[in-house]
Amino acid sequence: MALLFSPRCHSGGGLRPVSCLRRSAAGDPSTIAASQTLDAVHIRRAAEIAELSAGLTSPHPNFGCVIANGRDVAGEGFLYAQGTKCAELQAVEAAGERCRGATAYLNLEPGDCYADHTPVSALLKAGISRVVVGLRHPLPHLRGKAIHILRTDGLQVDILGEDLQNNIFEEALKSCLVVNAPLLYRAAYRLPFSILKYAMTLDGKIAASSGHASWVSSKKSRNRVFELRARSDAVIVGGNTVRRDDPRLTNRLRNGHVPVRIVMSQTLDLPEDANLWNISDAYTIVATQRGARKKFQQVLASKGVEVVEFDILNPRELMEYCYDRGYLSVLWECGGNLAAPAISSGIIHKVFAFVAPKIIGGVNAPSPVGELGMVEMSQAFNLLDVSYEQIGTDMLISGFLLPIPDLSPVVPSADKVLALDPAVALHDTNIIFFYKTWDPYGAFSNFSPHPVQIPDEHGDSLTWPSVEHYYQAQKFTGVDDPLAVGFVEQIKVANSPEEAARIGRSVQRKYPNLVHPKWDSLKIDVMYRALKRKFSMYTHLNSLLLSTAGSVLVEASPHDLFWGGGRDGEGLNYLGRLLMQLRSEILEERAA
Repeated sequence: MALLFSPRCHSGGGLRPVSCLRRSAAGDPSTIAASQTLDAVHIRRAAEIAELSAGLTSPHPNFGCVIANGRDVAGEGFLYAQGTKCAELQAVEAAGERCRGATAYLNLEPGDCYADHTPVSALLKAGISRVVVGLRHPLPHLRGKAIHILRTDGLQVDILGEDLQNNIFEEALKSCLVVNAPLLYRAAYRLPFSILKYAMTLDGKIAASSGHASWVSSKKSRNRVFELRARSDAVIVGGNTVRRDDPRLTNRLRNGHVPVRIVMSQTLDLPEDANLWNISDAYTIVATQRGARKKFQQVLASKGVEVVEFDILNPRELMEYCYDRGYLSVLWECGGNLAAPAISSGIIHKVFAFVAPKIIGGVNAPSPVGELGMVEMSQAFNLLDVSYEQIGTDMLISGFLLPIPDLSPVVPSADKVLALDPAVALHDTNIIFFYKTWDPYGAFSNFSPHPVQIPDEHGDSLTWPSVEHYYQAQKFTGVDDPLAVGFVEQIKVANSPEEAARIGRSVQRKYPNLVHPKWDSLKIDVMYRALKRKFSMYTHLNSLLLSTAGSVLVEASPHDLFWGGGRDGEGLNYLGRLLMQLRSEILEERAA
């Protein structure tokens, strides 16, 4: 089996405790081996439970925590979504008094929105004595910060591949890499993690010579595809797939995350009626060449389909756009004509091939990958870490085209860790961009995990889990309809800001009559009211906002031309404007 990583050896940048070195050098070898074996078992369990939220909410970093005393597991927890209760706090609450002197196992170093130290403080207050970390956080502004705090407070922190270097930990380290592969690829390559999926017959055909392709694989295999979609931010197909198959590309899982559907078409030679143009259940984007069929672009826009024009439309340009949009994972379900350039451009990282025990033949029957320009078998791409799984009568073969990047070797020294505070490191810039909550200024996002208390129309103070929860609910507040009241309550109890946004946007598309009649004129005031409460309730956020004085704040959304700045600065950037307005008001009040 090919390993997806290389063994690491570091000086540790001054962060490795001397006590740890002494402990690893002393003691009975058999006792040490038994202890390390337990460490490996628990860290693999942390990685295993970290993936439990996959498919339930928009893809995000996967965090799991296991608290154990030797073989005894005292508590477990995993992060459902950013903005929900962290894995460490869940595990601590489950373990109770058994936390005293126990070891906490984390598949990934904690990394939260600005100044939210709940994961670290939960471990410290519970009396945890040792922490084993699978991976340092891959994002530079978060890497090493939580580890530094834990060690400063006297906890022993051991990191796989640094403090714990042994063949015993290879599989444990690999599990930590795999469970957060999307985040690692995004951090290393500045591209989303891309999976190419296809189903083919035993003789390598994805359809008959006529183009008929329903169904190549079994129902069980198709259910696995729905799971893959639910783990993705977007699903991509080409124009041929739309014309030939008229797919829906939904995950069809109850209460599962629904990815954005993206169609790549240079000429925009697409049918006027297609399942993908129905956006009541899932959002659709059409990526095309600039200037293609302007009238048809207007037709798509009238249906609620977003059209994005590119000067040069190719897989890499599209993936760079998806990166700017904040996507972590993308699933390619395209035909061979699009799969080939996607592979050639180096943006496909993993392959899922479903092989059905069927033979259909046909000289002109399409294959899963088109022409790659290779003339010798030695030029073929070899998959890494290949897995084989039988699903019903089909065989699923999967593997990586590019190894998972291991970013942990970059170990910052103690003084550099302290300098990673975004308020200090990025204050000298004239323009500060923010978008996703994992960004250095992610706390400015309305999706950040900061509950807000806002009085309702009766003067009663209500707590909303995030600004986004409040904003989405206000679309239907004050509408005299039982359905609207029900949707407000549904949004309020949504498990994450992403789910609140999904509910609010879906209801707005399906039931436009339930939206407040003056919503377009009210939404700016609604957002500003929530922002004022957020930055007045959290002093550290207030300080962060004031630290940007003199800088222009821009929400770096490439697609939201109202709240964001757009791809080329054509957006109105109202969220950035409101934050700068709030910053001015706070500064004026202080001066007065």
